[in-house]
Amino acid sequence: MRRPVAPAAVLAVSLGLVLAGCGSSGGESGPELSVSGAYMPQPVSDSMAAGFLTIRNDGGTQDELTSVTSDIAGTVTVHETVDSAMREVRNLAVPADGEVVFKSGANHLMFEKLKRKPRQGDTVSVVLHFAETDPVTVEMPVKPATYTPATGH
Repeated sequence: MRRPVAPAAVLAVSLGLVLAGCGSSGGESGPELSVSGAYMPQPVSDSMAAGFLTIRNDGGTQDELTSVTSDIAGTVTVHETVDSAMREVRNLAVPADGEVVFKSGANHLMFEKLKRKPRQGDTVSVVLHFAETDPVTVEMPVKPATYTPATGH
């Protein structure tokens, strides 16, 4: 025979489940990153190349891109372009519910000290490292040097 459950017990369990869903973050979710539109124009130089992509954050808190690594380059640096001046940055904010676009003439990745020159049709593996999120590995196809994606980056 089943015993009826008292309404107070149901209320207590329900309230406990609701409170368990509330954290100290005030209901904000952490960063939720995704990467799209990655590509590398076939480099003209034997020692340097550029890379472009978009990092989207659908989470409720900001994250920061802290470094980039690739087995094809001795170093990969992050650059931003402000008022037509390019400069290397150590960290790049990826805003909550926003995105960072790396495109020609703006933010971009610089692959320096290439170990081999990527050719059109190759794929370059890149690892993006963040302050809060686990590293994200991106497969970056090598496109023609004059490639311009439909998205404009």
